[in-house]
Amino acid sequence: MRARLLGEVLPRAEGNEAILTVEDLHLSFQAVKAIQGLDFTLRKGEIFAVIGPNGAGKTSVFNCISGFYKPDTGSIRFDGQELVGMKPHRIANLGVARTFQNIELFPQMTVLDNLMLGRHRHLRYGSPAAMLRVGKAIREEVRNREVVEAIVEFLELEPYRKAFVAMLPYGIQKKVELGRALATEPKILLLDEPAAGMNLEETEDMARFITDIRRELGIGIILVDHDMRMVMDLADRVLALDFGKPIATGTPEQIQNHPDVIRAYLGQDQSASIPGGTE
Repeated sequence: MRARLLGEVLPRAEGNEAILTVEDLHLSFQAVKAIQGLDFTLRKGEIFAVIGPNGAGKTSVFNCISGFYKPDTGSIRFDGQELVGMKPHRIANLGVARTFQNIELFPQMTVLDNLMLGRHRHLRYGSPAAMLRVGKAIREEVRNREVVEAIVEFLELEPYRKAFVAMLPYGIQKKVELGRALATEPKILLLDEPAAGMNLEETEDMARFITDIRRELGIGIILVDHDMRMVMDLADRVLALDFGKPIATGTPEQIQNHPDVIRAYLGQDQSASIPGGTE
């Protein structure tokens, strides 16, 4: 049983209003159109999934939201602010956190050190106080360590606290990356293939953590993953892309049986359906 809830150390989002709005988004790389006319909203407390075959533009959507790509046209408004043209570090400071399809951790640092890096934007003291380790620096380090230790407990990482990330199994590294995103105190989470490469047990654990994050923090989550059973189990709504074009948005059940989605995934045979957790 977890000793502490995330909501005891991280702020909880209240309400269910839209926190992210994407309107008429277009992105191209020379002749390749990666995103074409994308529109969607994310509400607080919602798990919104983006699915599509390889090359459909899913990660490009994340890269636009987090500032790594600048779209050709369109708008991305987060918590009342326009994100298009904003630098990635400024977007992160507003409360947009993400994980990556390919793990982006510091392998020669410990789990605790990697998680503490997620607290960087919350540091409120300068270099002199840090070097002398007095006053405000000590108080803030205690506060930040309390948050990190709660995340360690939440993600069941206690046995690995002081282990170097490079020595950890892949599935544990994926949890550490999720933990670092949580340590930033996000208002929304962008999860890019959080279960990629995991076995069934690890995937079920990851799904449980995602559900608990939504329940305890009330934040909006955008999920990209190829595990359709997990996606359909977790998502409140699903957006399907194909070659950068949105082809359908709806509930998991609606998407599983949508003829255009089935065609994009399975070809012309529309007698089948997309796998889901209810089967």
